[in-house]
Amino acid sequence: MAHDGQDSAMATPTLLPDLLTLTAASIAPVEQVLATATESLRGLVTADGRVSAGLIEANQTAAHGLSWLATYTEALRQMQKWAERLSTDGKFGEIEQLIHQIAFGEYLHQIAGGIPMSQTEIFRLRDMGLGWDALAPFQTTEVQTLMAQGNNQAARTRLVELMQEQSANVTVGATGLEDELEMIRDQFRRFALDKVEPFAHDWHLKDELIPMEIIEELAEMGVFGLTIPENLGGFGLSKASMVVVSEELSRGYIGVGSLATRSEIAAELILCGGTDEQKSQWLPKIASGETLPTAVFTEPNTGSDLGSLRTRATKDGDDYRVTGNKTWITHAARTHVMTLLARTDPNTTDHRGLSMFLAEKTPGTDEAPFPTEGMTGGEIEVLGYRGMKEYELGFDNFHVKGENLLGGEEGKGFKQLMQTFESARIQTAARAIGVAQSALDVAMQYAIDRKQFGKSLINFPRVSGKLAMMAVEIMVARQLTYYSAWQKDHDKRCDLEAGMAKLLGARVAWASADNGLQIHGGNGFALEYKISRILCDARILNIFEGAAEIQAQVIARRLLD
Repeated sequence: MAHDGQDSAMATPTLLPDLLTLTAASIAPVEQVLATATESLRGLVTADGRVSAGLIEANQTAAHGLSWLATYTEALRQMQKWAERLSTDGKFGEIEQLIHQIAFGEYLHQIAGGIPMSQTEIFRLRDMGLGWDALAPFQTTEVQTLMAQGNNQAARTRLVELMQEQSANVTVGATGLEDELEMIRDQFRRFALDKVEPFAHDWHLKDELIPMEIIEELAEMGVFGLTIPENLGGFGLSKASMVVVSEELSRGYIGVGSLATRSEIAAELILCGGTDEQKSQWLPKIASGETLPTAVFTEPNTGSDLGSLRTRATKDGDDYRVTGNKTWITHAARTHVMTLLARTDPNTTDHRGLSMFLAEKTPGTDEAPFPTEGMTGGEIEVLGYRGMKEYELGFDNFHVKGENLLGGEEGKGFKQLMQTFESARIQTAARAIGVAQSALDVAMQYAIDRKQFGKSLINFPRVSGKLAMMAVEIMVARQLTYYSAWQKDHDKRCDLEAGMAKLLGARVAWASADNGLQIHGGNGFALEYKISRILCDARILNIFEGAAEIQAQVIARRLLD
């Protein structure tokens, strides 16, 4: 591979000429590298003419690395489309150009030299048996120019200078969304600034539930029925609107941004798999916030292996009795209905015997969190993501009405749940963007205010460089998430894109929070500073709605199909 040079910041232009031409010309080389890597992995994991699950597991680093490479490829495609849209609309200003240039310069370098799957796991093409010849497509003037000059100190410094000139609490760079969605963003940003941000850190430190007044206000604003059809009591808006709302509320506090997640999952389950009667009974109440749902899927010792669930639902006349244990149930105490996954066929040991129920319960109080007969629960104390609390639940002959079997048919539960994963992962990617943006907000303000050695921290290159990369990667994750939402809104299969958005978004959130704390120095380790909470909140994003490793595994299987 040609050496990409060591240009000094003084010798490197801040903005590259013909930027869109350079970045457009680099897409095809990246796609060629991905195609080579895909075929190489296919050769490693194929036996008797079929892709082998055992061989994928044996070559897990290579398989997951392919997922990351494909994620980078799609992210760069979407960044290019974003940039071209803005250019056409006359909105591709200096901030946007710098973000675009730095993103391509950095991600091309990482593809060539190593993609960080986590802090200690760097995927390199050699992990799937490829040598430097696999990077032959990168031997073009355009790719080499971007790698040598795209992400440089001068560009990062200039980007942060421009960020300081913006008003506080704005999004860095034009998002490329239509005006209607930006109006929605402004509405929920104002709500978060007024009703959430001033109080979130106190809720976190005291491990308090988000006040019911907040939930009631969000219900009035339509958050819980945002994407539910109008004829069923909702607003009938797009998944893109859900992304924007989730992003801005999570920027205020991930707990508030996550309040609608359970409503989104429940609504999707009922819309996709429910009977007409179940849709008309439940969806208007969920949309209005009258009925708060919680998702009850995970069990002790099963984690992501939902097919091995053991909680059983046995027939009792026309109804069911549920017995078993569940864990990591968010917002379990306050809610009115559980989307409960249980085994109705005791002769099965995999996903084929599972059914989904809309299991009604009585909302609890602080004194009696689980008053419903046949149900007990206890709080799981957690580092972050505290505003709704996490619980372990126990069921002992818990009564569920027969009419609340989702779809009226047993054995469909796992399939019904799979249908919700696209929306859930898109929404989780949006929450990750919000958390990352929150980290950037507080870190930048601290870097401006904090003086060391006679000047603000933001004037030190490695501090401004951290802030610049946070802004760049937030935009990359944002565009990938918007694309997955666009796919969903246009009735296209998007499990791959949603998975990629969630995979990258979670990493970006954690990196942003970690760098934000580093900028705070020792103060960041003090509980009184918001960044300590943001770090704890960010950490969960790589775990729930599919851990990063599971997410990469799913993406790899789809790529090899």
